[in-house]
Amino acid sequence: MQRHLAFVVAFIGLTSAAFAQPTESFESFIKNFEATAVAAGVTHETYAKAMYGLQPDPNVPALVTAQPEFTTPLWEYIEKRVTDWRIGKGKEAIAENKALLTATGQKYGVDPYLLASIWGIETNYGRVLSDPQYIRPIIPSLATLVHQRRVRLEGDTADLIAALLLVQRGPLDATQLVGSWAGAIGHLQVNPSNVLKYGTDGDGDGAVDLQNSLADALATSAVYIIGLGYKPGLDWGYEVDVPDGFDYLLATRDQLRPISFFTGLGVKRVGGTAFSDPSIPVFLYAPTGAKGPKFLMTNNYLILKGYNFSDSYAMAISHLEDRLQGRGEYITAWPRDTEFPNLEQRRAIQEALIKLGLYEGLVDGRIGPVSQAAYAKFQASKGEVADGFITLHSYEELVAAAGR
Repeated sequence: MQRHLAFVVAFIGLTSAAFAQPTESFESFIKNFEATAVAAGVTHETYAKAMYGLQPDPNVPALVTAQPEFTTPLWEYIEKRVTDWRIGKGKEAIAENKALLTATGQKYGVDPYLLASIWGIETNYGRVLSDPQYIRPIIPSLATLVHQRRVRLEGDTADLIAALLLVQRGPLDATQLVGSWAGAIGHLQVNPSNVLKYGTDGDGDGAVDLQNSLADALATSAVYIIGLGYKPGLDWGYEVDVPDGFDYLLATRDQLRPISFFTGLGVKRVGGTAFSDPSIPVFLYAPTGAKGPKFLMTNNYLILKGYNFSDSYAMAISHLEDRLQGRGEYITAWPRDTEFPNLEQRRAIQEALIKLGLYEGLVDGRIGPVSQAAYAKFQASKGEVADGFITLHSYEELVAAAGR
């Protein structure tokens, strides 16, 4: 009973962080949202056919609160996705679709292995696209998200309108426009707003269908990635060794510096490999602190975060891309004995950082680069290694320092 009660309390806490309260019934929302959709170009006829009579998707709230990018240690997230099975199946999929991947890469300037990696992480190389557990009509799900007023309400609203416009444009109707619970569509899971903006007919049949055409899906994601600022021929980053005494306050993505800046401070590529071009702009990233693997990241890594904002996701995509090309595991071991704070404690960390004048972001328990940078400043003020790695110990010292 105690375990069940603890789960319920934790779930309610997660839900309250993920959603605001709906301001009206679902039926009223459907009726009132029509004016917003029509103002954005959706016809009354399209809206009526797609939206009236909808029922909310009951699975959405639990799916929002269980997003693994924000609840799983980085190494577990990566290792669950970059498996021997996925690497092997990826190499098979690349061989089977070599001509298409090569042609897409050459036409748009995106590494085919990167496209294959996104394909693998998102849909297991298309294997989940016929599974109703994962793939469903997206308009009911998006309508539920907008009605529930998730923290990314603006983005969800834009995606719902975009989905309606995609139905209006065709060839897919509201029952055929399918994707994930959050609205992402097709083999490489692109959200409707970006399908509307970057959707590309890769197979030349005059239509854009990311669910049923791999060529369309690859072309669309390639155009999308280029639109985000991807630089052809540039690697995502490099695993490095960092000398003792290094100033981790320099590990900020706010300013990219040439590789030579870091090599001048003793940073070296693991395995003794030389950097091919020391002028490439990078930032130092230590996702699990001074004891874990460390990387010099290029702007192409940040582009992956444009595709999906999570660092865990971007790291998994990058690593699978490497493994599909035959590169090996990370050299430095993960700090697997680390104890992490729970959701309530992560919120308390952010509250403490606010009290200490180090943090101005949301108190949502989602520990990202902004929270980590704030904690790094706290560590520096205490004479500690300022690597920004937030652990259970971080919670204990921050709460004590903030006087809670």
